[in-house]
Amino acid sequence: MHEFSLCDSIIETLAAQTHQQGFERVRRVWLEIGALANVELDALRFAFEIARENTVAATAELDIITLPGRAWCLDCARTIEVNQFFDPCPLCGGYQWRLTGGNEMRIKEMEVE
Repeated sequence: MHEFSLCDSIIETLAAQTHQQGFERVRRVWLEIGALANVELDALRFAFEIARENTVAATAELDIITLPGRAWCLDCARTIEVNQFFDPCPLCGGYQWRLTGGNEMRIKEMEVE
């Protein structure tokens, strides 16, 4: 499960930013995760509960904002929403599209004290 390593990286970033900004702890963190980021959200929540122990985020709440998959269809020259890689364009049925969003994962915001 790569969600544990993702959570370790999240906690490291939270700790670094908290220390750098002079705060003591993280109360809440918001993550933006694309629908095509290959992250199992329930596993990530579980891993976060474990990874946060004995850190600046020990009592932090995790909020996940899911972003849709977006692509540019080369056949119909329009922005489309995609749910899976290799799906056809929902507008024209073509397979010639380029992913423009929905595969990202980032810390959007954190509440600290």
